[in-house]
Amino acid sequence: MPLDDLISTGIVGLIAAIDQYDPRQHVKLRTYAEYKIRGAILDSLRTLDWAPRRQRKRAKLIEAAIGILEQEHGRAPDEEEIAAQLGLSVTEYQDWLSETRRLTLGSLENSREGEDGSDLLCYISDSEDHWPSELLERSELQRLLAEAIANIPSIEQTVLSLYFYEDMRLRDIAKIVELHESRVSQLKSQAILRLRAALKKTWPQQRNT
Repeated sequence: MPLDDLISTGIVGLIAAIDQYDPRQHVKLRTYAEYKIRGAILDSLRTLDWAPRRQRKRAKLIEAAIGILEQEHGRAPDEEEIAAQLGLSVTEYQDWLSETRRLTLGSLENSREGEDGSDLLCYISDSEDHWPSELLERSELQRLLAEAIANIPSIEQTVLSLYFYEDMRLRDIAKIVELHESRVSQLKSQAILRLRAALKKTWPQQRNT
């Protein structure tokens, strides 16, 4: 999405915040405006989801299969096992991974809603990044994520490290690990799905369904 469009959407959210701001709620205008701007931008981005349902469904099936196999065997399953769980050949499974590589795989951030359906951030002043509860959750999440990463195959650890921490492109990673770029992309997608499956078992999530 072009930056100018995001800025325009954010301005709409700012105008809405100013129109709807109620100082009697004892919330800083800046805090309320940030919340409304962010919400407007996220709503706008959600309308641009281009991915076919089939791709999202396949990503969820892979994630579920990984979770089932990890529970059964107590370790990270290999590609052959995941493919068998899905009733696919390894080649078909790798095609699924290729399809899901460009999906937004989701966020670990969960909304917290009050009983009336309103976001509690509306009633809290100052930045939530500095809440003791947020600092504790972030620290715990980092610990769980580190444990999950330690349990995935070493080649996937390498790909994730080079991609996310070293900010390297897939084609450069492919040269380092001596694999085809498409294979590196598959390994990255598979690693992320493994981590999601692992975190689902240990990290509480609230979902609106």
